Amino acid sequence: MEQKKFEYKETNYDHNMESNTCGCNMDMGYMTNQSVMMCPPIQECPQERVCHRYMCYEVPHIMPCNTKIINHHVYRHTYTPYYTTCEENVVSNVYDRNCCY
Repeated sequence: MEQKKFEYKETNYDHNMESNTCGCNMDMGYMTNQSVMMCPPIQECPQERVCHRYMCYEVPHIMPCNTKIINHHVYRHTYTPYYTTCEENVVSNVYDRNCCY
């Protein structure tokens, strides 16, 4: 890559004023352009601007919802006494001693 060469031109310069390295005159706190000396450009540190961008997306979700019905069949057992009776007959024979036999 080809490099550019800078030409330095010097014109009438008032040496009674303060000057910086580029030949720019400082007089009473403000700059005057009494010098036309060209300086090579100064590469400054890069400045960064940050721009926050937000992209919003709608994401549909299908959420199945199942209803489960549980039927509880409860059998309650009750006991009712049912009384019965039974009868038994016992027969006994009693023989008297008679002479007839």
